Formats: sequence, structure tokens, C-alpha cells
Amino acid sequence: MNPVQDIHKLEYGESPAVVVETPGRFHLIGEHSWFFKDKTLSMGVNLPVYVAVSLRSDDSFHFYFPQMKDRKKISMSAMKFRKEDRWANSIKAMIFGFTSRGYEVKGMNFTIYSDILPSGGFGITTAIKVGSAYAINEICGLKCDENQIIQTISRGNLKFLGSNNYLSAVLTAIHSEENKLVLTDYSTKSYELLPFDFPGKKIIVVDTKVPRVNIWDEEIIREGESALLLGELKDRKSYVRGGWTYEENPHEVNLVLSVAPEFIHQKLNSVIMEHKFVLDAWDGLEKGSFGKFARAVNHSHENMRDEYDISCPEIDWILKRLSEINPNNDDSRNPFNCGRITGKGFGRCLYAILDEIDVPAFNKKLVEFTKIFGFKTSVYDVKPSNGVQIV
Repeated sequence: MNPVQDIHKLEYGESPAVVVETPGRFHLIGEHSWFFKDKTLSMGVNLPVYVAVSLRSDDSFHFYFPQMKDRKKISMSAMKFRKEDRWANSIKAMIFGFTSRGYEVKGMNFTIYSDILPSGGFGITTAIKVGSAYAINEICGLKCDENQIIQTISRGNLKFLGSNNYLSAVLTAIHSEENKLVLTDYSTKSYELLPFDFPGKKIIVVDTKVPRVNIWDEEIIREGESALLLGELKDRKSYVRGGWTYEENPHEVNLVLSVAPEFIHQKLNSVIMEHKFVLDAWDGLEKGSFGKFARAVNHSHENMRDEYDISCPEIDWILKRLSEINPNNDDSRNPFNCGRITGKGFGRCLYAILDEIDVPAFNKKLVEFTKIFGFKTSVYDVKPSNGVQIV
């Protein structure tokens, strides 16, 4: 925390009154099916974002992000979204979220400190929003409870940024804990902490630096017609995890989805498969079975690669090499390691979970990757971390 305090004082001439720490995050499974009121499994990780704040004597707002060597400032009367403000729009959205709900917010100086820059896929933008919301609430004495802060974040996302409200990202930033994963249920807008108790395993997230080039627009499957089709296939069963599952008879699934264009049919079938992999991973975590958990993760990547179609050859190459390290030849159904693309897809990020003794071999494969494809990766050894806290 000391660097952000020192930088804030050097920039503004005074120490911050409030400093908030929020973890980074990546999604393990389910980030591409939440909009059908499904579940997402996520991990808050020790890639922290610090938001330092002090009050001003006027009604203006100054923002500083030292790692980006970028400064912004704006008055309350001119508070609007501007594309060129990039990361600062996240803070402005939180200010808007409070003021548009009738709360009085004063002028402030903000310093954002993060060794990981936004847009990499590790939840840095969400961490800036959550950290800023908690800092504003604290320094302005607004006394909002958690639900009110979540509503404020949602309002800023929807009304100011015009973006979706990714509840799983927000709940993970708030509620993550050491040695736990966060399972978000979009149908009930709730979360559950699941144990991640696999001694000897290392978690590595990799920014491949492969540029994202969208080959199709994900919005096309979020239409109401798609939700109605999947709704016909939902089967509520009290005895299954989460209370419901999709129809398992392939003939029935194909019959219902046959009215959709082939492209949509394929993507919706992928969503059905992803639901099963979330439940399988959940079961593996609860039972302490790394083999079952890892199998679900690997199948989920295959699903993202072959059916949902958001992977790329470079990420597939790395995960193929991962599967060749220390394979369980005695029992292929219980792999010793697993990995998957994470985030928006079409490039950029993946994660790998593997035996600690296999990390050097994996790192060698990443060096080989750079020689073959020309992209120099950024590699982070992470672990589940605690959620947002005023420090």
C-alpha cells in the first residue's frame, strides 16, 4: 500500500484519506452463458488494484494512473462519458452511480495503482469500479450497505457506460476469499463460495498478447428467441446442483433448437454443454476431486474452441502443450493438469492449473510459443485472494 500513498501525496500534495484494495479476477467457466440466467465460476486473485482518494475544496475530480502515465480531470457539471478518457470512465461511472441516486458527492482526487493494466482480461476494470465505489462511499460518509453499493455499480455500468452488468465480476471482487472460488447464480442474483483445496497445484494466468479479432458478434445469440428456446429445455430437478439442468436427450435438444439458424443452433447447444461443465466442476470442488474438476475445465475449453468458437490457434497450442506435460496415462479421465481460455476470447488470456513440479516445463513451452508465434507473454503465478477491503 505504501507506493500508492506516496504517489498520491507526490501528485496532490497530501496523503490519501482512504485507500481501498480490490483483487483482480478471472473466470474459470461460464462467463459466456450468464445472460441465460446461468452460473459463472470465478476466482479473485492476488493481482490487486489500489484506489487512493482525498477530498478537494472544489467540485472537480482529478484522476491519476501512474503505471499508464495518464492524468484526467473533470468537473461535476461536465460529468459525461468520453471515449478518450478510457480507464477514467470507470471512476466517473461510479460517481454518476451515486449522484444519479440522490447521494451528495464532493470533489475528489483519485490515484489508481495497478501493476496490471486494464483490458488484459484479469478484472482490472471491475476492480477500479468496485474500489472507487467503496472509496467514495467511505470518504463521503454515504453509509451505503453492500446491496446499495452493488446497485450503484450496476447503475453506473448500465446508465453511464452503456455496458452489461457483469454480476459475477462484481460479486467476485467483493466476496472472494483465500482458497475459495466464487460461484455466481444469475437466476437468483446470489453467490456461493466453493472450496479450492488442491495442495501442490499452481495457478498460472497467461496474457498471450494475441490481439483480439472478433470473428462473430456474441450479441446475436442474446436475443429473446434464444432465451425462449433454452427455456423450453430447462428441467427443474431439486436433487441436482443448482436446482435445474438442461434436457439430456440429444434428439429432444435438436428438435427444439432446429427452428434456429444453424449458427445459432450450434452456439445454444454449446451453452447447454457449458452448464453441465459448471456443475461438474462444482461437484469436483465440493468432493475434493481434482480429476473431475480438471476434466470439466478441459472439456469447457474444447467447448469454447469447437462449438462456441471463441478460441484461437495460439491459445489452443499452449493448452495442447499443457496437456502433454505429466499426462495421467493410467487414468485419462483424471488429468493432473487443466487449462482454458478465459475472458472475452478471440485471443489474449488463458489459465493453467498444474502440479508445482511441472511449472518449469510449462514455462519452457511458453518460451517456445514466443519463438514460434512472436508474441511475448505475460505470466502471473496467482492464488485465490480476499475481496475488497478498506486498508
